[in-house]
Amino acid sequence: MIEIRKGQAAAPLTRAEFSARFRASFIDPAFRAEDASIARLEEIAWQAHSEYRKSPFTQKAGPGYADPDYDLSSEWIATKQRIEAAQLRWADPASPSRVLLVCGSARNDGSCPGEMSKTFRMLEIAREIVEQAAIQADVLDLSLLASEYGRKIHPCKGCASTAMPLCNWPCSCYPNHALDQTNDWMAEIYERWTAAHAVIIVSPVYWYQSPSPLKLMIDRLVCADGGNPDPTSTSGKNPAKAKALEMAGWDYPQHLAGRAYGLIVHGDVAGVEGSRRALSDWLDWMGFIDAGVQARLDRYIGYYEPYATSHDSLDRDEPVQEEARNVARAVAKAVVELRAGRLQAVQPNLSRPRAK
Repeated sequence: MIEIRKGQAAAPLTRAEFSARFRASFIDPAFRAEDASIARLEEIAWQAHSEYRKSPFTQKAGPGYADPDYDLSSEWIATKQRIEAAQLRWADPASPSRVLLVCGSARNDGSCPGEMSKTFRMLEIAREIVEQAAIQADVLDLSLLASEYGRKIHPCKGCASTAMPLCNWPCSCYPNHALDQTNDWMAEIYERWTAAHAVIIVSPVYWYQSPSPLKLMIDRLVCADGGNPDPTSTSGKNPAKAKALEMAGWDYPQHLAGRAYGLIVHGDVAGVEGSRRALSDWLDWMGFIDAGVQARLDRYIGYYEPYATSHDSLDRDEPVQEEARNVARAVAKAVVELRAGRLQAVQPNLSRPRAK
């Protein structure tokens, strides 16, 4: 029996601490007319929290699971069913080809910055080429996390580091109604990644790294690389059972492997090469296939020039605009080869001595 290490978790919230956090959402004086109603809602929320009602709606897992009688979250089952349907569409030769274009910037003109991002402009350049190739373009703009009401990607809780089978595909950590961890965008994002035959990530560099919205999504995609599609096999989040299952032999399934990818990483002073390499390494590890050297772009735009004129710098930099088009052209070509089976044919079919 492997020892389960304990001692880090904080003490449970007191009733007063819970109240202060709950009421923080109702500070606007306009809510004062409904203080009595808010108090009633707070009491319901407190009961859900103190009783840890993570999943208010559950159903029996049913056939195909290790424990058919285990109560699974109905919300998780619905997400998994959508992912399975997306995987079937992805594998159907008659279905349209699809590229997911991810805008990794946190900036847009609908919030505090007051101006659109150069990242989104470059994504639009790539999108136009994808659509010209008669491929469906699905734009995932992660800046909405910073500008839309209730839009959230909750952080990865690190279940895989306890044992890989504790990390479920799709993630079962959310929604957690007991902790007010709801409206998790990843339930939709998993489906969109699954449906895509290729992904193009367009991202700026923030302090030598990917912006926080992009990093949140990346971390939450860990379940796509080795995640357990059957939470009943570990009785939900039972760390001892998960450790035993991993030690008995875990195959670390790559649920999104076989898709193509391209990258456009830009900055203004430093960090573009390191950030682009990190993204390339991550996608390679996930079993994605790079669309060639011209599909992996890192460039400076307005090098050491003022932030205020950075869009003007992009306007003048016609070569980088054409390079962004080339990323999309390379990915579009890779999608054609992928769907014809030719791209996979030239990939070495080797077993992994270290499957993790």
